[in-house]
Amino acid sequence: MTIRGKMQILLTITVIIMMRGKSTKWAVAEPEMELINSGCSQYNVTNFSEFNSNLNATFKELREQLNGGKKFATAQRTRGPDQVYTMVQCRRYVSTADCAACFTSAESLIRNCSAANGARVIYLACSLRYESSSFYDQSTQEGRFGFCGNRTALQADAFKTAAQELLENLEVATPKINGFFAASKNNIIGSRAGANDDDDKNSTAVYGIAQCVETISETGCQNCLSGAFDNIQRCLGSAFGWAVDAGCFLRYSDTPFFADNQTTDITPFLKNGSSNKEAIIGGVVGGGTGLILFALLIWLVISRKSKKIQRGNISEATELQGPVNYRLKDLVSATRKFSEENKLGEGGFGDIYKGTLKNGKIVAVKKLAIGISRRTLSDFENEVRLISNVHHRNLIRLLGCCSQGPELILVYEYMANSSLDKFLFGEKRGSLNWKQRFDIILGTARGLAYLHEDFHVRIIHRDIKPSNVLLDDDLQPKIADFGLARLLPENQSHLSTKFAGTLGYTAPEYAIHGQLSEKVDAYSFGVLVLEIISGTKSSETKGEEGEFLLKRAWRLYENGTHWELMDESLDPNECTKEAAEKVVEIALMCTQSAANSRPTMSEVVALLKSTSSSLLGNKPLLKPTFVETDYRKTPADTSTSTGSSTSNATASISQVSGR
Repeated sequence: MTIRGKMQILLTITVIIMMRGKSTKWAVAEPEMELINSGCSQYNVTNFSEFNSNLNATFKELREQLNGGKKFATAQRTRGPDQVYTMVQCRRYVSTADCAACFTSAESLIRNCSAANGARVIYLACSLRYESSSFYDQSTQEGRFGFCGNRTALQADAFKTAAQELLENLEVATPKINGFFAASKNNIIGSRAGANDDDDKNSTAVYGIAQCVETISETGCQNCLSGAFDNIQRCLGSAFGWAVDAGCFLRYSDTPFFADNQTTDITPFLKNGSSNKEAIIGGVVGGGTGLILFALLIWLVISRKSKKIQRGNISEATELQGPVNYRLKDLVSATRKFSEENKLGEGGFGDIYKGTLKNGKIVAVKKLAIGISRRTLSDFENEVRLISNVHHRNLIRLLGCCSQGPELILVYEYMANSSLDKFLFGEKRGSLNWKQRFDIILGTARGLAYLHEDFHVRIIHRDIKPSNVLLDDDLQPKIADFGLARLLPENQSHLSTKFAGTLGYTAPEYAIHGQLSEKVDAYSFGVLVLEIISGTKSSETKGEEGEFLLKRAWRLYENGTHWELMDESLDPNECTKEAAEKVVEIALMCTQSAANSRPTMSEVVALLKSTSSSLLGNKPLLKPTFVETDYRKTPADTSTSTGSSTSNATASISQVSGR
């Protein structure tokens, strides 16, 4: 055994002895099962059956290792064209049972990626990843990101100083510790004497952990934590935050989230030229070659502080990819100076253009029609970073942004198949069969369920309609234009354009009283479903009484003939009467007058997948509130394949409660 190995064992024993002398009090302040990030590769495997078999085998092996007490495990199946490499890592402070529970949740969520050849799920307590090629030595990626809590720290200046010192020390010490994990705390100078650690009103310390995956090198761990530290520094005014990269995790909070007896003594790992930056500088200057080394160190520190996200090839982007910062001149060139020939459409957030990047990748470029203020500029980067890390197969992907000069621009993946409204009411009308329509309904429900329940902030879309549902090459739906409302000025709830709104999709409690919840999206989804199965616009009237779609659907349901709502272009042999009635009933459930009577979107997904023909049991449907607008005074909605919003109700983000 090497001298270094013996020293690591000795230091580890010392840490264990010291930890046993500490209190075993638990004071968990943050939910460890909070989802931080999840995403699926854009590319599919070649043989799903073989791939799925390999994936199941590796997941089983990972679970066995976790049940045996491990907190980090890898497994792989390398035979055949669809190889699978998997990795799971739990935070060292969670119990074996909690680690296994986190893995179970992550495994369930990651399977939503279906045939994608790569995916990852990251919770506060654990992370799970699989790829079709080995990634075990991967430490840092272009898409690393940080998240700032939504609660301001008390004693802000003192807290920020203590947090920065703690994170710097964790950054230095963790790569030197066996297992690449450290949990520590730093007392806040000036805290009220006698205050308890778990006194939320008078926090006396800041708590933090750093962790690297165990398959990277010490240098890789150092590089990863260096980037994570850069990304978390902007958060230090917040009471909690974390940073994630391919090979590491860094987190701090003003309340303890690990037990006292799990604290690592990192002091031994900060000595001999490895403590904080001031100590390093002092030791270097004292040497004979101090001036040269000092200059070199200053250059390295400045270089690290001035790091920027590189402009990359989006076709090589990973699922942790943060927003690429595009140069304005590159986007001007890609869209031919935002020419009319390249214009895809106009919407509530601005105009959208087709763009071809230098690498040949086709993208959708949206110029936001938002007045630039100091607040807007300060919020833009954070909001775009948030949205760009929303990864789901039924949500359009935000690739990057540009905020040069007077322009605020977003770059999205491009959908050649345009938007759903073209297939329902436009030039491709009648081309969708029953299965395709049902898959679009189910996929849209899944995307909304993710926004409402599975992402780490709650996102309410507020403008679900056919023009905001894009279709990929396989006619699978991708919801567009979600999560942008916080870029709007504080005194505006919408953006006015020359196009009228889409009141026919808006829940009555929101349209009339401004009451917003996830059930607003459920209502809009219900109207959308009626449009999909009938091929009729919600604003279109039929019959002598001039019934709008929702009112007609309700009348047919009351008469027990709601299967008659089906689009006449559909082949009656492709869909049973019972299946058609079931979908209509789900749509009507979503459009009930009382918001609390509507199902959640995860319940909608379960209902759609259920084989039962009885949905209601003994609970009857309640009649919707019909908000009838004179649509004849409303110009036609001309949103295009970009999924742009022409509504006076755009999108909203509601943060999770502060901790």
